[in-house]
Amino acid sequence: MSIEEPPADAPDAYRDLIEQNRRISYLNDASGVLGWDQQVTMPEGGASARSKQLSALSAVTHDLMTADEFEAALVASEDVADDLDWRQQAAVREIRRSYDRTADVPGDLVEELSEVQSDNQQIWQEAKANDDFELFAPRLEKLRDLSIDRADHINPDQAPYEVLYEDGLPYISRERTNEIFDRLKAELVPLIEEIKAHGDDLATPYEGQEYPEEDQRALSEAALDAIGYDRDHGRLDISAHPFTSGTQFDARVTTRYKPENPMDALTATIHEYGHASYMLGLPKENYGTPLGQSLSSGVHESQSRFWENHVGRTKPFWEFFLPKVKEHLDGVDDLTVQEAYEAVNRIYPNNLIRVEADELTYHLHIILRCEIDSAFVAGEIDVDEIPELWNEKMEEYLGVTPDGVGEGCLQDIHWSSRFAGFQGYTIGSVLAAQLDAAMRDDISDVDGKIRNGNFEPMREWMNENVHSHGRAYKSDDLIEEATGEPLTADYFLDYVNEKFTDLYGL
Repeated sequence: MSIEEPPADAPDAYRDLIEQNRRISYLNDASGVLGWDQQVTMPEGGASARSKQLSALSAVTHDLMTADEFEAALVASEDVADDLDWRQQAAVREIRRSYDRTADVPGDLVEELSEVQSDNQQIWQEAKANDDFELFAPRLEKLRDLSIDRADHINPDQAPYEVLYEDGLPYISRERTNEIFDRLKAELVPLIEEIKAHGDDLATPYEGQEYPEEDQRALSEAALDAIGYDRDHGRLDISAHPFTSGTQFDARVTTRYKPENPMDALTATIHEYGHASYMLGLPKENYGTPLGQSLSSGVHESQSRFWENHVGRTKPFWEFFLPKVKEHLDGVDDLTVQEAYEAVNRIYPNNLIRVEADELTYHLHIILRCEIDSAFVAGEIDVDEIPELWNEKMEEYLGVTPDGVGEGCLQDIHWSSRFAGFQGYTIGSVLAAQLDAAMRDDISDVDGKIRNGNFEPMREWMNENVHSHGRAYKSDDLIEEATGEPLTADYFLDYVNEKFTDLYGL
């Protein structure tokens, strides 16, 4: 399907607005390709030039969005809102939201922030590799100060962290998110403690061996092929931190390989496929408009967590996929379905690394990040307090203390570019369980379909109920439209309690 122009009978003001918005969107996507290249293929020496390139593109897009012509087209479109259908009205609503979060931010601040974010990626990698927080600390302070400055320009009457939070979760209130976090903390910690005290021992079939990167890559490629990744519109690469980048025409995934743990790369690959499935499911005809863009970090994460956990960590999936594991990895010929299922679902309370965390402890990793994140932006802690506070919270929530900042507060790339971005991971997991429950009401024998390698019905359901709407709905409205009720933690907690009680024989 090709990119479409607005209908010929749409008001001229709306057609003009969409044309201008598309130019801005295309430039943003070009920046995305440069960002992908920076993390995947760019030589280390290219960092200085890349930061200038990204900064220049940010300045151009900012100038286009704050131009008099753009504002005039936006106001004129709002004036003829009664002549627009509901999806066109939604597109204008989302463009207005982007404009309001851009118009009062000075161009030189946008340019400086982009350059700092780009430079930070390279410095973060070096600081993490060398366990050197002092190298990164000034960059973190600089990013914090610039982010607060931007937030103050967007809404001087709102706390900066609240403004930054709304970058990623615009229509799910922070109050609602905090309620969900409090409930998860209250219910997950006792479950984890029960597993540690009384749970059965689960299989560890991959321990004591190393698996070559080429074999793991072949396994990840086989998984992508099995679940239906569109190779004409995507690719798999390696990055320091797994991520997905692109559009509905080009959605690229990355992973990383650990010699001693082949399941780390496999689950990360399936996770990133979930993000790519969302991107590739967005309406191609609406590319460059809000109707062809993903909705929020929480909804995006619901797709990756659905495919990683509600498909890739299920026993039916391992009944289907185990032969591929035996085909590509040596030393696992005697591996059983039950052992493979147990291995990919083991709880690792002593694990230090968020992206390697299991389904339960993962959310404690997220919660401690959000607590430190918000305290730092609010000025409640200084930058040099972060490593010690991180270790204290790791000990409190997970009973483990990192040996250094590389496996502690510098393990994630996110603080190289933004704050208030971690909440979406847990909200996405909660939403994934709610979507999974609704999907199973609509599709018969989902487990049987997974067991037979028939993933198309699940992908089509997500496409119809989530992807195809772009930003036509606000997040809370989309959730009710797809599941019949507001966002709730009930389904996630029911899911993990049932799964892990059974798995660990509690």
